[in-house]
Amino acid sequence: MFPILAGRVPALVRPSNASHGRSTYLALWRTASSASAQSGAQPRNPLFSKVLIANRGEIACRIIRTAKKLGVKTVAVYSEADRHSQHVKLADQAFLIGAAPSAESYLRMDTIIEVAKQSGAQAIHPGYGFLSENSAFAEAVGKAGLTFVGPPQQAIIDMGSKSASKNIMEAAGVPCVPGYHGAAQDLETLSSEAIKMGYPVLIKAIKGGGGKGMRIVEKPEDFEEMLGSARREAIKSFGDDAVLVEKYLVRPRHVEVQVFCDTHGNAVYLFERDCSVQRRHQKVLEEAPAPGLSEELRKDLGEKAVAAAKAVNYVGAGTVEFIFDTDDQKFYFMEMNTRLQVEHPITEMITKTDLVEWQLEVASGNMLPQLQNELTINGHAFEARIYAENPNNNFLPDTGRLTYMSTPAETADCRVETGVKMGDEVSVYYDPMISKLVVHGRDRDQALRALRIALADFHVSGLHTNIEFLQALASHPAFEAADVETGFIPKHEAQLLPPREAAPFKILALAALGAIHVPTGASTTKRDPWASLGSFRINGPPTRVIRLRDEDDKEVKVAVAASRDGEANVFDVSIVTPAGEPVGPAQRVRLIDASTTTTGATSVQNLTVEMEGQSGARVLVHTAAGIHVLGDGTDRAYMLNHPPAPGATADAAGGAAAGLLKAPMPCKIAHVVVKAGDKVVKGQTLVVLEAMKMEHVVRAPADAVVARVPVTAGAVVAEHATLVVFETKAE
Repeated sequence: MFPILAGRVPALVRPSNASHGRSTYLALWRTASSASAQSGAQPRNPLFSKVLIANRGEIACRIIRTAKKLGVKTVAVYSEADRHSQHVKLADQAFLIGAAPSAESYLRMDTIIEVAKQSGAQAIHPGYGFLSENSAFAEAVGKAGLTFVGPPQQAIIDMGSKSASKNIMEAAGVPCVPGYHGAAQDLETLSSEAIKMGYPVLIKAIKGGGGKGMRIVEKPEDFEEMLGSARREAIKSFGDDAVLVEKYLVRPRHVEVQVFCDTHGNAVYLFERDCSVQRRHQKVLEEAPAPGLSEELRKDLGEKAVAAAKAVNYVGAGTVEFIFDTDDQKFYFMEMNTRLQVEHPITEMITKTDLVEWQLEVASGNMLPQLQNELTINGHAFEARIYAENPNNNFLPDTGRLTYMSTPAETADCRVETGVKMGDEVSVYYDPMISKLVVHGRDRDQALRALRIALADFHVSGLHTNIEFLQALASHPAFEAADVETGFIPKHEAQLLPPREAAPFKILALAALGAIHVPTGASTTKRDPWASLGSFRINGPPTRVIRLRDEDDKEVKVAVAASRDGEANVFDVSIVTPAGEPVGPAQRVRLIDASTTTTGATSVQNLTVEMEGQSGARVLVHTAAGIHVLGDGTDRAYMLNHPPAPGATADAAGGAAAGLLKAPMPCKIAHVVVKAGDKVVKGQTLVVLEAMKMEHVVRAPADAVVARVPVTAGAVVAEHATLVVFETKAE
């Protein structure tokens, strides 16, 4: 019924790794066996022989890695858009379950359960997102005779409703943020409650998570629009548009506690994580443990988190999230995520544990590998989420092919958690996260230095990323001082997102040198690519002029001339006017080494040059669109486009000026607000877009009259597709 990828050899543990992985595993269980004997619990159960992973991307790969270490076979499921994804290649078996949209693949409960039964899997691991916190799925898995690697259905129900969970927490003595958690969902009731508690307020989807279905409302007149937006996003992500309204704390920290419970009555906390640095209500840079907490406060947080878990008879991995008021040093229960968190690796780093292994053990009916008195904090860890997005354009997500990707070397203190590799596509249908970069150090200062070094070694080309933004975050004095809050990014926006500078001379010179000769076809060359410099001459020496367009859309011409004294691999480089006249004196550039690898339409060059009295190496990625000069750890990356031929039409950037608005990214049309003939005012909502499961509002750039709207709700459009056309004076 479901196609299986044929010829897959079961990916069991390699002998060289099996001994180490198994010895660690057995050592953990000597401790658990001792505790089990003292408590009179049953002997340890064997692990599942095969587990289906009802997820994709990075988390699926993460689960597969631990399963291989333990000798557990894995079954992957995939959509049509994920046929070539890494989790499909890594698993022992893989089944196609539907089309690209999540509703037609990764959210199809019956199909996933049928695949599990067909493949012989004994358990289903949901990962995070998708069906991981769906109580109906957990129930259906159990009814099918399979094990759900997660908490009991009722615990998901109790904690899945943000309003009901707060009532349970208040009864358990866990402090909660003031707010409205009632059943009435009409606009009048919700807006009235918001006025009672005082603005600003926070609208949150009752079954939400990951920042989806969440809106901050600053003033009453914005409440209705924000409520509608939150509800639309909630229904698409969780199938439920019910919301709660809470008082929004102005300077809070987001501190969460990792908890773990088994079926033998044991419950522990594996300390806390600080996830305050966020954009669009989504975490982007996390650390463990949370800085600045006293041991008394840390213990109180952990014990309150365990109390929260016990209040709902929790089993498995969970995270209890708190809002920590920086002004009065008090914390309030926010929600409990009944699954493994994206940021779980930093907890693993500081506790020397494997939480996926713990999940499989507990789901098999075994005791926790370690009890509370055996858990300690070892050093400090950071996790930086590498996203395909443009921080300089309101963090809008980006999609496309990873034409180049180079990551830091992995060690015991540096992990690169990813589900993609160079050449893969980042799809419009799923989350835009490329990777999680996780580092560990003996203390916060050392870990932060390690993070900066690792970020400088992480390079991506082909789409926008937030890598340089993360570097700015990790280097900001306030972050270094651990002065963090959920408003950290907007508070320091001017320093974190400064205006883009024009490419300096050395970058233009490198790009021009690289562009002079790029071999075609799949090949690797290491030779003198400058022998065919060309015959154009300025006052004698052979010269080539390279046309480039910088990030301010300004065209620049760079002249590269062979050395006048005939010295090999030495060039005189200068910026020239449109007429070819030098703007200033030429600078001498010595090529020390050059190698180029070309595959299809992409060429990757490694250039080492001596320029301006310094020697340095840079990587250049050449595509049909332009040249990406990657950062070198001391200087940022630059994208230099090839300008259109003379007479070519203007690009999408000029769309608004031409009387139309274009899509800023590949996306789905979620909601069309206007129609032809409507008069709109500046700032009015015109179209609502959806990309990577998040909504983006397109507003009128000025007062105008709508001539036509060539898109409809539900349509999937490409970047730069026309969304709205306005009437012009000529019309």
